[in-house]
Amino acid sequence: MLYAWTYPSPIGALTAVCDETCLVGLSFSDQEYDRGVFPERKKTKLLCEAEEWLDRYFRGENPPISFPLSPQGTPFQEEVWALLREIPYGSVVTYGELAKALAKKRGGKMSARAVGGAIGKNPIPIFIPCHRVIGAGGKLTGFTGGIDKKIALLKCEGIDADLLALPKK
Repeated sequence: MLYAWTYPSPIGALTAVCDETCLVGLSFSDQEYDRGVFPERKKTKLLCEAEEWLDRYFRGENPPISFPLSPQGTPFQEEVWALLREIPYGSVVTYGELAKALAKKRGGKMSARAVGGAIGKNPIPIFIPCHRVIGAGGKLTGFTGGIDKKIALLKCEGIDADLLALPKK
């Protein structure tokens, strides 16, 4: 059984989804949790913990995640998402740097584009910090919630996103 609760964050409504033991999803107000199953609207103990974590995060704290996350994806996606969790709070890395780290771990070469594709499928953004990944040359690219939300999350972590390069329109 899946449960969902909506959190009114400073960047808009976020809907957290969990099962009985793990947080499995987080979506922005303009998205739907899409796993072919409609979660029951119920604020569980785990969703209360996620809400408390988000409260602290949006106050500019770096709270530890004390509850299990269970993102579901392909083995490659899950490997990329594990790398995302290693990016320190208040830091950014490029898609290329992640691709090199993954290539070193696996042996061989890795495409930054393939890594970016896996990052784009991250089902638990913010908790799995895909917003900390930027393009080459500091370009602010690719975020499911939109560049404005990415900038807000980076600023929340003390990163001066104004120094990063916005995409050309």
